[in-house]
Amino acid sequence: MSRPALPVVSGFRLIPDLLHTELLCRMVNHLLRGQEVTKRLDYLEGKVICLALTDTGNRFHLRLRGRRLVRCSRHVGWDVRISGTVEGFWRLASRAEDPDTLFFNRDLRLEGDTDAALYLKNLLDAVEFDLDRHLEEVIGRRLAPHVKRAIERSSPLVQRARDLVLTQI
Repeated sequence: MSRPALPVVSGFRLIPDLLHTELLCRMVNHLLRGQEVTKRLDYLEGKVICLALTDTGNRFHLRLRGRRLVRCSRHVGWDVRISGTVEGFWRLASRAEDPDTLFFNRDLRLEGDTDAALYLKNLLDAVEFDLDRHLEEVIGRRLAPHVKRAIERSSPLVQRARDLVLTQI
């Protein structure tokens, strides 16, 4: 028995891929600020990565340029494609499941340049988000500890919201 489509899934169908891709690039680039993983992106320089949502038909084409993601036309060929459902990508992004499990169970699929695809999969598996470094990079060393304390105080509320979203997917 299939579950009803979530509003977020409907949103993917209604908003053009170009806008989704631009927002995704901005969000990921913001989150990468201050992260060690950016030092390992050079291997993927110039590669086009296609994220394909199988349940909505969306295709997001991203290129790595200067350790940043940039939007590119969907008419450009891709080097690596990761395909799966919105739920599979959500579980990857929220770290609800590790990438190896998602790929092994075929919830997400990798295609294309084998070396680049494996490098990307291993990179996704190795990402450890460093909140302290991110906050220092984004808002500076003086304010970062205060913002981190506020985030930690709100953590139970954030966890409950995350759990609620995961139960809806």
